[in-house]
Amino acid sequence: MHTREERKQSAAIIADDLRKTYGAGKAAKHALDGLDLLVPRGTVHGVLGPNGAGKTTAIRILTTLLRPTAGRAEVAGYDVTAEPDQIRYRIGLLGQHAALDEELSGRQNLDLFGRLYHLGGSRAARRAAELLEQFDLADTGAKAVRHYSGGMRRRLDLAASLIMAPEILFLDEPTTGLDPRGRTEVWNAVRSLAGEGTTVLLTTQYLEEADQLAERISLIDGGRRIAEGTPDELKATVGADRVDVVVRDAHRLDDAVTALTRAPGIDAVTTDPNRRLVSATVTDRMTALTAAVQGLAAARIDAEDIAVRRPTLDEVFLHLTGDQRKASV
Repeated sequence: MHTREERKQSAAIIADDLRKTYGAGKAAKHALDGLDLLVPRGTVHGVLGPNGAGKTTAIRILTTLLRPTAGRAEVAGYDVTAEPDQIRYRIGLLGQHAALDEELSGRQNLDLFGRLYHLGGSRAARRAAELLEQFDLADTGAKAVRHYSGGMRRRLDLAASLIMAPEILFLDEPTTGLDPRGRTEVWNAVRSLAGEGTTVLLTTQYLEEADQLAERISLIDGGRRIAEGTPDELKATVGADRVDVVVRDAHRLDDAVTALTRAPGIDAVTTDPNRRLVSATVTDRMTALTAAVQGLAAARIDAEDIAVRRPTLDEVFLHLTGDQRKASV
């Protein structure tokens, strides 16, 4: 197990007691209230929280667009307050709103970004062609962006943030407003980047997105980190795996409870009569599932659905933020 100091030495992003306050006195609003982050190089780290939790404020500080009120942060080994120019050369940023010219083609947009970064005409054109190919947009490079689908626009915006092949990429709620197809397209692009060694800090309010992409997740609420871990570690804080059974006949609900209670590997059993659901915590998920199926069959109870599931990040977040809010009352 590495110490925090050892992990800091290999970190791409560090935030220690980061604070951002607007106003003063009783009217002060604490957008960040002592946020800590430690993101190792070459990983995808999710920052998960509801609207107003401080996600975008954190991104703006880490990308040098906003100065913190207190605390310190380093990105790529440079201090965000003292060395912002060094950081800007080493990062890419995909904000919540696309930074594209709707009338230009995809290729023209990328070429424009390349020229803004002083790549020169030929280098900018080569980089635009590389990125269009990388993000599966080569066939649409001549089409005006106004004709792109939502997923295509977001992939082009992501490509634009990579013009300078940054060490670290910040994604601020990258799939907000996209349909499932567009979201999947962006997820695949992010996975590809992570596979090539880019460090990614992803903020999102979509729990599934964090679960799909992030190796570690920081849950934040009220401008503070309230938990951190791998998706599985966070889910384990809620409790054990569960077996869920939806019985076909609501009148057999009590019989299903009895059958599951007798099955080995099954602990506490609860019911939801409105959904005809019997749910039980389990110690060994596959043993318990087999025992549940056999127990229901022996009792001649028909099930519409039976499944083993792990706690979701939704349950983790509600569990943790509920505890936090109770503690603050």
